[in-house]
This record gives sequence, structure tokens and C-alpha cells, in this order.
Amino acid sequence: MDKILAFISLIAFSPILLVSALFIKLEDGDNIFFKQIRVGRDFKLFNLFKFRTMSNKINGSSITQSNDIRITKTGRVLRKLKIDELPQLFNILLGQMSIVGPRPELEKYINHYMEDYKTILNVKPGLSDFASIKYRNEEQILARYENLEEAYLNIVLPDKINLNKQYVNSISFKTDLKIIYQTIRSVFNVT
Repeated sequence: MDKILAFISLIAFSPILLVSALFIKLEDGDNIFFKQIRVGRDFKLFNLFKFRTMSNKINGSSITQSNDIRITKTGRVLRKLKIDELPQLFNILLGQMSIVGPRPELEKYINHYMEDYKTILNVKPGLSDFASIKYRNEEQILARYENLEEAYLNIVLPDKINLNKQYVNSISFKTDLKIIYQTIRSVFNVT
């Protein structure tokens, strides 16, 4: 079902995908896609695809805050509307991800909470979950802290882990529909 939904979504969103790719290329002239190694089900590594929203010409942390100078003008729009996440539909077609499931994390963060991830990574990572809804504005939350890495590792990530474990323990079609519905509401800021 995930692959069918991903295929239909790619067709439906193809105009948005093409326009986004064009704007990225015109603004920065660099690669359209950003690839990053993430940890999937059963601790298998895979390349997560996103639209590139930051300039490759400036180095920085793997954690991004809302006022990050690396974010391009196009990138700001793509991030706000979560369009930068749409290329993960290809990850779903490849069987690496699901529509709903715990968001895939970087290996360096998983290593800090290995026992928790032994439970979480029994399921495929997903495009959306309870944590991505709650932390829709994660960049703004992290901007309040001086040390982004430390704040993510010690404040945000433990809460995400709890939400992910909650999902794994209550996984059902009904829960997935609830997450999809809440994701759509949060993207369009429907109250």
C-alpha cells in the first residue's frame, strides 16, 4: 500500500516537484537533491532524499535553526510548506521508508539512545509521525538555545523518542490515518 500511495503521490505532486527542482537549480545552480545517510528498519543504512534547501558553499552543523544563513530563498519556502520532504516518496518506492512511521534519524544520534532505538527500528521509518507534527517548527524551537546540537540531543530527541515509542506500541491503520490527517492539518496550518 505504501508503494501504491507513493507512486500516486509522485504523479499528483509532479508539477510541484518539477517547479521546485527548477527554482533550486536557477537560484543556486548546484545539485537539486540532498542525500544523507539515515538509519532504517533493523538498523539498515540508506540514503534519504530531500530537495536541497541550503547552499553547499557554506559549512555548518547537521542541526538547522530558523535563521540559518545556509538556507536559500527557495529553501525557506520549501521548508515552510514541507515540500523539501517530497523526494522521500522515492525512498518509499524503494521500500526503505513508509508513509507513516518514526522519522529516520542520523546514526550519531541513534548511538546515544541505542536501547530505545532497538524498539523503534523494528518498524520502517516514515515520512510523517507524531514527532514531526509536534516539532513541525523544530528550527524555531532550537533557535532559542545557544548549543543546537546539545539542545537537540538532550531536549528534543528524547521527546521524539517517547513519541516514536508511543507510535510503535499503538501501531494500527487507524493511528496511521490519524497521523496523515494531523500532518495535512499542520502543513496547511488548519486549526
